[in-house]
Amino acid sequence: MFRFTGFRLLLGVLLAVSFHAGAADLYVSPGGNDAWNGRVPENIPGTSEGPFATLAAARDLARSFLQHTGILEPITIHVAPGDYLLTEPFALGEQDQFSEQDHVSYLAEPGSKTRLIAGKLLTGFTPVNDAAERERLDPAARDHVVTVDLKAQGITDYGELKGGGLELFFNGVPMQISRWPNEGFVRIVELVTPEDVDIRGTKGSSKGRWRYEGDRPSRWLNEHDAWLFGYWFWDWSASYEKIKSIDTAQQQIEVEEPYHGYGYRKGQWYLALNLLPEIDRPGEWYLDRSAGKLYFWPPAALDGAEVFVSILKHAITLDNAAHVTFKGFTLEGARDTVARITGGTQNHIVACTIRNSGNGAISISESPESGAAGCDIYNVGGTGISLSGGDRATLTPGKLYAVNNHIHDYARWYRMYNPGISLQGVGNRAAHNLIDNAPHMAIQFGGNDHLMEFNEIHSVCYESNDAGAIYTGRDWTMRGTIIRNNYFHHITGFEGKGCVGVYLDDMHCGIEITHNLFHKVHYAAFIGGGRDNTYANNLFLDCPRALHIDNRAMNWAADHIPTTMTERLNAMPFRESPWKERYPQLLTILEDEPATPKGNVIARNLFASENWNDAWEGSRKYDTWENNLENLDPHFATPERITDTIATRATDFALKADSPAWALGFEALPLEQMGLVNDGTRASWPVTHEVRPVSKPIE
Repeated sequence: MFRFTGFRLLLGVLLAVSFHAGAADLYVSPGGNDAWNGRVPENIPGTSEGPFATLAAARDLARSFLQHTGILEPITIHVAPGDYLLTEPFALGEQDQFSEQDHVSYLAEPGSKTRLIAGKLLTGFTPVNDAAERERLDPAARDHVVTVDLKAQGITDYGELKGGGLELFFNGVPMQISRWPNEGFVRIVELVTPEDVDIRGTKGSSKGRWRYEGDRPSRWLNEHDAWLFGYWFWDWSASYEKIKSIDTAQQQIEVEEPYHGYGYRKGQWYLALNLLPEIDRPGEWYLDRSAGKLYFWPPAALDGAEVFVSILKHAITLDNAAHVTFKGFTLEGARDTVARITGGTQNHIVACTIRNSGNGAISISESPESGAAGCDIYNVGGTGISLSGGDRATLTPGKLYAVNNHIHDYARWYRMYNPGISLQGVGNRAAHNLIDNAPHMAIQFGGNDHLMEFNEIHSVCYESNDAGAIYTGRDWTMRGTIIRNNYFHHITGFEGKGCVGVYLDDMHCGIEITHNLFHKVHYAAFIGGGRDNTYANNLFLDCPRALHIDNRAMNWAADHIPTTMTERLNAMPFRESPWKERYPQLLTILEDEPATPKGNVIARNLFASENWNDAWEGSRKYDTWENNLENLDPHFATPERITDTIATRATDFALKADSPAWALGFEALPLEQMGLVNDGTRASWPVTHEVRPVSKPIE
């Protein structure tokens, strides 16, 4: 025992000397060697001095420093540009619990294309020569489609098509799994089973069988792994359904059970996926899971191109690690969430590009004071950044953050309820983010005391209706969140039917929405029967029904009061400290006409929109309305810059000194602070983004 302790002491001394010999820096390079010492960026010929080849080797040496030396000095692991193909997720754990004094940074120069790839490169594509396979292909595709045997390359796990399965990427871009139609959707022409579903007068069938129009499905009769994706009953609920049978004589399609939870409705929209005959343009591909073969129409020459498929579940994981930073990397190719952080504290992902995943980009849970800053996130299959932390019982904040990130073109696979940012728990922050071009929400939140500020949000909810750019709902206790100083614009919903800017659904309470700018948002501000909400000092321009307030709990939603709402109230210690001091309204809510939308305040808002007021008569009498400017010229300083066709800058909405809003107590909006900032943490600069055109109705 004595000799072992002595050995540990000697090892610690040697490591300490080695540590200080080259300062607190380690090096990793694609041309490195894990048998080298990792202490210099280039190999010194004839010695073992040189960079490591893998992050794992650098991680292990950093752990040795932490475990044996006791030296409190930051460690920087410099990772040279290049591609690092992962054979397993890069994992940090309890052995990586550093401190503020000896924190560790994995550093790649932002923009240097230092990539961690959770996939596998494909080679060996050949033309499709089999006569039967060529016959299944579209005539226009037969001489362009190539195939590769995945099993021969050691790939046998393909996952499921409906999310989390194998995907194909060409030169860093996700390819489109074969689909029909190539753009948009087709509609359910007619149900062929009884309408046994009736939700407040909206009727449909619980059985997945309906009539289609035309004869396109006749091409799919020999397809054994064909799927449909659709919005089967509601415009905000979608699912993938596997085709069970096609009756071409009756023009009927039937899908396999289990059926969609809400059922199916005439006129709803869908598309077909993973059909070999539907490879009819460059960039499309098809996977035969039973044979392990992939078919692909390359969008450009294969010679010199990079083609890879997603393999690993994650690229990096941190489980109870602490004080670790990743900066400047490109992370891609995971089937699930690319970067997952659970537990620990003060872990940071900075200036990274995160893309091309089957699910989310970053997930951080129960890791106080951790977050993501300055990242570019796009082409991910689900949520951009998911933050969950803090304790609701004690209202202890999690202090998680998502700051200065550009999150766009997300939710490729999981299209509904996978926002750009999710805030759950207590006391987390989303600020200065640009969130755009997504089928559903920008930010979804639940819990208490979150802060959303200085974000720019546009072109979201483009594939859904009855949806909100910022959304929450159905809880009296989830109070204290502030939504301020944000810029919302061009949020119009599917086929231009209209969506919501800030959507407080089903009796949600206690949210403060102030100093925001809303431009061309159909329902900009929405209170769905809730209480104690404040909309103050906001500017609404060209928002057709800018403000909506209703009293739904007094009519069609009345059954939620004694059930869901009361159950969620009783689940929280609202009669105890700190709840009773923080939210005193909850102490008497059950005795104070709980179905009424009491206590909402609408004050000092500027409504430069016609027909802006959509407050129900049954709700207006319960609320406070004061000093709002209605339907008057607000006197913009540069009205010529406010256009319909471009992403107008927030600063273009400044008011002149003679605006009538000032007399009502309206305070100037911090327009110059809204959106991304070039503060040194950004993965890229400048940043470009485009307003998405309003989708056209399905013919």
